[in-house]
Amino acid sequence: MSNTDGQKIYDIAGEIFPICRSLSGRGVRETFDILKKYADITVTEVPTGTEVFDWTVPREWEINDAYIENEAGEKIIDFKKCNLHVMGYSAPVDEWVDLDELLTHVYTEPGQPEAIPYITSYYKERYGFCMSENTKNSLKPGKYHMYIDSRLFEGSLSYGEIVIPGESEEEILFTTYVCHPSMANNECSGPATAVYIADYIKRLPKRKYTYRFVFNPETIGSITYISRNLEHLKSHVKAAFNLSCVGDNLDYSIVHSKYGNTFADKALTNILTYHDKFSDYSFLERGSDERQYNAPGVDIPMVTFCRSKFTKFPEYHTSLDNMDFVSPEGFQGTFDVLRKLVNALENNGYYKVNVLCEPQLGKRGLYPSVSRKGQYDTVMMLTSFIAYSDGRNDLFDISNITHIPTEELIEIKDKLVANGLIDINDCAW
Repeated sequence: MSNTDGQKIYDIAGEIFPICRSLSGRGVRETFDILKKYADITVTEVPTGTEVFDWTVPREWEINDAYIENEAGEKIIDFKKCNLHVMGYSAPVDEWVDLDELLTHVYTEPGQPEAIPYITSYYKERYGFCMSENTKNSLKPGKYHMYIDSRLFEGSLSYGEIVIPGESEEEILFTTYVCHPSMANNECSGPATAVYIADYIKRLPKRKYTYRFVFNPETIGSITYISRNLEHLKSHVKAAFNLSCVGDNLDYSIVHSKYGNTFADKALTNILTYHDKFSDYSFLERGSDERQYNAPGVDIPMVTFCRSKFTKFPEYHTSLDNMDFVSPEGFQGTFDVLRKLVNALENNGYYKVNVLCEPQLGKRGLYPSVSRKGQYDTVMMLTSFIAYSDGRNDLFDISNITHIPTEELIEIKDKLVANGLIDINDCAW
């Protein structure tokens, strides 16, 4: 199988991988500048101090440099070589301290001694450094220079949107986040995939639905976006999908909506059912922006799609989540799922056969004139579609009942429509 689309998404992820992102600031805007090469993204700035439901937009964070050096002037860690070396939102510091004091500001991942952990402190001002356990264990008693050139200031939080109009104002929503530094699967995979699938949708000859893509810092960004668009979302969104950790090649996963009974749950679960590896997680194992969209009073029908789910792969939130962990093959699998999902959504409807009893397929060229071995399965797929076209089932229902993938049912549906045998409605008869 060709990985052409997967390679293109991988390359986009590679472009944004080096950038130091956080909840707000220069890194997020630099990321949008790159993503705008691939999609028409509108960026909105929300000022520091803006109240968004129970939260407040925080101060903006900017970092220029950071390191720890020993008395010989040798840099033990260097932010410019790996931006995970600094705790996110660290306050500035410029001090010489002994080893014991230094270690009170150092974070490691003892169970993965070669990995640099990703650590943040967004809502309490402090500073800190991250290094591998191996590096920490190599430090000798002496004096160390802790240096962070950063600032927290009144600025703004950035989020981006793509809106692709369709024949209907009813919307399919995709969200992803742009707030983590250099982690390939946890961060870069979502935005890279989102701009690519948006371009795919934009190039469709026609669109039944309007598609909305939202790029925001996780949690505070989604809360901010929802606070400014809640009524529109509640009245227009038919199904919503959060994209997170979609670049590896180890698994396919869904994190369900709060009750697991929305159209989004049904649609994505159906598509994933026809893949070899598929993990199913309840909302009790949530962790990304599906939390905010499923919150009481918001109640947007959102599920999260991952390859390996966040927290479930050992590379998660460490320097091991690099461009070697994701792959063109992994992105290709993600693209294939989303392409099938979009095509199924676009072709979905409730079907009702418009002749009584079983229709005469032979006179319409839909039934072989000579019966022979090997034709049974093809005929059965067609007649099974007709059997369940009673006005009560949509494309996903018929797929679930017949165990036939939606992409194959679409071909059957098109033949039946062309021969005037079924009528299609947007809701059950």
